[in-house]
Amino acid sequence: MVYTRKNQRDLTASERRRFVAAVLELKRRGEYDEFVRTHIDYYTADGGGRLRTAHMTPSFLPWHRRFLLEFERALRRIDGTVTVPYWDWTRDNSPASSIWAEDFMGGNGRRSDLRVTTGPFAYGGGKWTVKYAMTEVSYLTRDLGRPGDPIALPTAGQLEEVMRERTYDTAPWNSTSPSGFRNRLEGWAPGSGNDRFRIHNRVHRWVGGLMLGGGSVNDPVFWLHHSFVDLVWSRWQQRNPGAAYLPATPPPVGDAQYRKVIARHQPMQPWGVTPAEMADHSQLYRYA
Repeated sequence: MVYTRKNQRDLTASERRRFVAAVLELKRRGEYDEFVRTHIDYYTADGGGRLRTAHMTPSFLPWHRRFLLEFERALRRIDGTVTVPYWDWTRDNSPASSIWAEDFMGGNGRRSDLRVTTGPFAYGGGKWTVKYAMTEVSYLTRDLGRPGDPIALPTAGQLEEVMRERTYDTAPWNSTSPSGFRNRLEGWAPGSGNDRFRIHNRVHRWVGGLMLGGGSVNDPVFWLHHSFVDLVWSRWQQRNPGAAYLPATPPPVGDAQYRKVIARHQPMQPWGVTPAEMADHSQLYRYA
């Protein structure tokens, strides 16, 4: 049965409570932290010299689609009514947006140490201790808008520019790909400072705190962000039905990307599914 992912701003009070409760229960069981560890394990940068599956690579979108689906399945084993809502950051683009309400994602981190002190995921509530992270903190941190180095969330116009791309991805299949939908949506760009980060990457940077880097899953807003990224990819697929995942075949011996990227019909770890198998979600879920 096909279920629906809704915009977080359209959730009823009951839907918000049930989503939060399922996430907290997943955390209590220890399962949530396994998702954190998986993302850390597969966060490999261009210079890593090994296979890249989750980031800076064509499989960024299908890998996260499967990752999100695995998380959603775990939540639905707890409460079958729950789906992962999406956060449209082109509309809900300020620290005052409903997503940061005390009964949902909670608010910003305090100035002294960026520690989140409000909402169900605040360390003080006793239900959200960080176990795996790229830092030593045991509590959720945020720095919305990065006041010390201000950055804005992507606009609808900037996202539409990305949607105009007609090719899924281009060589060299990494963060330096000059065009292609995947790299433009993932958000790697030339420049320095905040100019280096666009679209998906810019959202991580705007939230700040633990949303930076491989341990970003420690902030539950990660899932709402990636649900919207998946929605954007889904809309792009509808606009470009003939634009399949690229590369279609693995880069050959001698190519700088040999054995470093996943081709269309190669398995993505840790699940063993291929990008081609993740292309169509219409039999599983839809977006409202």
